[in-house]
Amino acid sequence: MIPVSWFLALSGLLFALGAAAFLIKKDLLVMFLAVEVMLNAANLAFVAFARARGLLEGQVAVFFVITVAAAEAAVGLAIILLVFRRRKTVKADELDILKG
Repeated sequence: MIPVSWFLALSGLLFALGAAAFLIKKDLLVMFLAVEVMLNAANLAFVAFARARGLLEGQVAVFFVITVAAAEAAVGLAIILLVFRRRKTVKADELDILKG
């Protein structure tokens, strides 16, 4: 059996990579995907703790996080698509003023 600490280490690594990508990259799509990676890292930690304790509450929490992430993906991609249609770019540095 794989120890829980390995799952938590992987979760921490994924979260750190997602946070670094979000802060370093300036492309809206990459930033959006970095947030998704961070959500999946949190899901992995929830599942690891739920498995270690033998409870289902962590898996139920993951189910709700996945549901919210799906809604966020639909709305986020729609916003990014709208910004691209209006501004012809998805670079965050070039979108300093979103009015008009």
